[in-house]
Amino acid sequence: MISPLAEFFGGLAADIPVDPDGDQARQWLINELAKPEYQAAKPNLWDILSKGFWDWLNSLRVPGDGIFQAPLLLLLGAVVTAAIVAAFVIFGRPRRNRKSATVGALFGEGENRSADELRRSARAAAAAHDWPLAIEELFRSIARRLSERVLVSTTPGTTARGFAARASAVFPEHAAALAASAVAFDGVRYLGAPGSAEEYGALVELDNALATARPASVGAAAT
Repeated sequence: MISPLAEFFGGLAADIPVDPDGDQARQWLINELAKPEYQAAKPNLWDILSKGFWDWLNSLRVPGDGIFQAPLLLLLGAVVTAAIVAAFVIFGRPRRNRKSATVGALFGEGENRSADELRRSARAAAAAHDWPLAIEELFRSIARRLSERVLVSTTPGTTARGFAARASAVFPEHAAALAASAVAFDGVRYLGAPGSAEEYGALVELDNALATARPASVGAAAT
């Protein structure tokens, strides 16, 4: 079987009546090797790394004759396997992306927006003086942010006051503000309260304070 490279040079000899100089022949060779069939044959990074590992493993030798080589390789394989198992036991399985685990219902409503998206929506509503919507969106933003930070979990059945109680266990110095924010949310969400700029402003202050507050406890809010 004739290789593509041989066919190439054979075709050159048949089609071109003159002999190329050195630079011209070099350029022809570069152009030929750039073709997909040659590039596809190049080893990828995994090929290079795996070959390097096995070359290193095969290079290991112990004093004496070859009867000790196979046990040595088996021992090394057992050590590597034990190290992987130990890593799983100590560190657990690799964690999923945190943000992917925080989407879902918030206080009885389907909600897949991030904390930042909810906060932008709250600001837009406040700019339009739509205080009920501004309060709802900012309260959801606070809950979503603490969930994204893996500090306070929420489930589809979590109520606003239930969230406030969980968050208060993590940030006890903000317990009163959290309770008041839950009351404001329930008022505009379920009781038809008009909301106010003052209630929204209190939520903004709470949101800013929680962004830099140091959590006192995380385990108490995990359930």
